[in-house]
Order: sequence, then C-alpha cells, then structure tokens
Amino acid sequence: MSRLARAHLAAADPVLGALIREVGRCTLKPERAREPYEALISAVAHQQLHARAAEAMLGRLRALTAAPVPAPGHLLSLSDEALRGCGFSAAKAAALRDIARRTLDGTVPTRRAAARMSDAALIERLCTLRGIGRWTVEMLLIFTLGRPDVFPVDDFGVREGYRLIHGLDAQPKPRAFAAIGEVYAPYRSTAAWYLWRAADRAKKITPPA
Repeated sequence: MSRLARAHLAAADPVLGALIREVGRCTLKPERAREPYEALISAVAHQQLHARAAEAMLGRLRALTAAPVPAPGHLLSLSDEALRGCGFSAAKAAALRDIARRTLDGTVPTRRAAARMSDAALIERLCTLRGIGRWTVEMLLIFTLGRPDVFPVDDFGVREGYRLIHGLDAQPKPRAFAAIGEVYAPYRSTAAWYLWRAADRAKKITPPA
C-alpha cells in the first residue's frame, strides 16, 4: 500500500513526488492497540502544551490511578482537586469528564465499533464532545485508527509544508487547500505525513531570527 500511495501521490503532484523521493518510505505507524477513549484523553492533555508537559500530566494521572489510562468510571470518580494536582486546568478537567461520560453512554465508540463508521460519521459524532474539535478527531483518525484518506486542512504544519515545497508566499486557506488535496485521494493521510516532514525539515535548517 505504501508503494502504491507514493506512486499515486508523485503522479498527482510531481513537486510532492520530489519530496517523497528525498524523504523515502513513509514510516507512519498508527497506534493500533489504542482505544479512541485513550487517544482522546491524551489529546486533551496535549492541547496548547509542550509534549513533555502534557506527558508529565498524564504520568501523574497514571500514578494517581495506578493504570495506564483510568477507566471512564474511575476518571469520573476523581475530584477536581485530584485532577488539578495532576496539572489539568478546569477546562481540561471538564473535557476529560465529558469524554469519560460519553464513553460510558457509547458516544465515544470502541475501536471495534469505530471500524464500522466512516471518517465523516466519526468526525460528526466526536466533535460533540467538550473540548474536541475537527482537528483532534482527524489526528485520531490518522494516528490511532490508521485511516488512509484524511487531509487535515486546518493543520498549520501540513499547509506550511505545502507552501514550502511549492514556493508559495502564503499558505493556502483551508477551503482552497481541501480542493487542492482532492488530487491526493485516496492517500491523503500519506500526503499529509510527507507535508509534515517538509515543515519539520524547514524548522531544522532555518536559523532563528
């Protein structure tokens, strides 16, 4: 599949094709053992924080509950003070509780149930959760569920990668970018991965201002 994806993307966009040849094989590996509930808990922790700070918060939550990820019922039993002690703000604590409640009532599907749902259906359903937006669900689709044709047009890194390789003065706007990305279907997740690599590469070679 990866070889087919690279060939399709290179034919659809020769500029992207040059990047693909330079970067090499796509190493995107979804976390296939992770449940959507766990992925959403992690996503809330990481919102607007450096990864190390978010992982520290999750580490304190694991220590508090003696579990890799607390079961929804256990999470709901934790006091506001306990969650604050882990480092979660009031808004994040409220989001965690909503994720737990909506997992118990079936709104957040199991991985097995999610496999029977379309990308659009999952986005529509999970965006009803407190603190969860479209971008967060798209990351879950790509990195947890391994969906092959997701194009996160609101992601800064993906748009910046496209701008850089095509030599544009400005990033394409999300609506225009969605139309641009249609040529990458049905491998838009792989296209996004390569565009992230382009943005990451620029960070490493661009000197600080």
